[in-house]
Amino acid sequence: MMITRRRALLGAALSITLLAAGCGGGSDEPGTEQAAATTVSDADVQAALEAGGNITVWAWEPTLTKVVADFQTKYPKVKVNLVNSGQGNDAYIALQNAIQAGSGVPDVAQIEFYALPQFALAKTVTDLNTFGAASLDGSFTPGTWGAVRSGEAIHGLPMDSGPMALFYNKEVFDRHQLGVPATWAEYAAAAEKLHKADPKAYITNDVGDAGFTTSLIWQAGGKPYTVDGTDVGVNFGDAGTQKFTAQWQQMIDGKLLNPVPSWTDGWYQGLADGTIASLVLGAWMPANLESGVKAGNGKWRVAPMPQWDSGGKATSENGGSSIAIPEKATNKTLAYAFLKYATIEEGAQTRVDNGAFPASTKQLNDPEFLNKEFPYFGGQKVNEVLAASAGQVVPGWSYLPFQVYANSVFNDTAGKAYLGQGTLQDGLKSWQDASVKYGQEQGFTVK
Repeated sequence: MMITRRRALLGAALSITLLAAGCGGGSDEPGTEQAAATTVSDADVQAALEAGGNITVWAWEPTLTKVVADFQTKYPKVKVNLVNSGQGNDAYIALQNAIQAGSGVPDVAQIEFYALPQFALAKTVTDLNTFGAASLDGSFTPGTWGAVRSGEAIHGLPMDSGPMALFYNKEVFDRHQLGVPATWAEYAAAAEKLHKADPKAYITNDVGDAGFTTSLIWQAGGKPYTVDGTDVGVNFGDAGTQKFTAQWQQMIDGKLLNPVPSWTDGWYQGLADGTIASLVLGAWMPANLESGVKAGNGKWRVAPMPQWDSGGKATSENGGSSIAIPEKATNKTLAYAFLKYATIEEGAQTRVDNGAFPASTKQLNDPEFLNKEFPYFGGQKVNEVLAASAGQVVPGWSYLPFQVYANSVFNDTAGKAYLGQGTLQDGLKSWQDASVKYGQEQGFTVK
């Protein structure tokens, strides 16, 4: 996903009290729910396009501007009103307010994967089985397809994804004779060697980020969240979490992490002058480096994500989003036509051509996509690395149905470890406790 910055989310404004939302039980395990009956055929969708009408799309993703223009050219009787209602917290507050008010609800809304369960459980997004969306199984990478599903229900279509990789400054690595780390242990050793050689230089920055933390736990095989309808489990004591905390605590204790927050001027400057030598982030990062770190042109490269176990090939997602149809949308059939156009039809290629990283297998397997050379990355075929990562995402990850809130209190709990206030493992226990308390207050059964 093309991201300009990652922000802390004030999830308290997105309370989803179950009694108020009227939610019932369910299951996140495939096969435990009955899919909604298909009531709208492909012929119905085509007829709606030919008849025309108006739809409103709330999204911030920049490539959609071109997608909307092309969609209207192809279907001239359809008018699309593309509205940037904000990103992250701003977007979800606006969407929830419109849903609760019962007016001004868009026909299509961009919702990040981690936030989608909140709207799905509240039954405020449409189950796309109504349109036969189950037939699209195989059209998207397994990780992103799993992210939009709950049991048999399909709550949106994946638009972009963030399989993780190592982005590193080859010039800095070569200057200090650092090999490209294949494991996290090697990464930590490189961090120590670099910082010792140049006290101003760091292997990476980190001041505590919920999304990054959960992504590394995910890659390590951790499953701290379990979700079965309104029954939720939160446990950061599992083996995968402890793999992460043991390694990352070593980095914190050694003061091997640059204490500059991401997406700030200082962060961009560090990436430009080499004092931040690498990042482990989602596949949406190349466009951000190209546009925000022009001084790095030709210096940066991409490698597979470091592994927790030598010889492993496990990755996770960091970022990525869906487009969904709110339950109170007024023109769902045209909305679904737009969803398909933007994710698996011509719009998917338009987005890739304009710098987005796809969730669709067609684009990911396209030789032209895979063989594209990136001048910024020294002519490297970057998409080969990123596409391989997309196929190695560890299955079975779940987000909380109130992940938006949980992420908003990360820095007040686990984030304190980065300031030397307790250990990271203790901080995650505090994060766990805060998440459990909030979930119980919202009507979930949480353990």
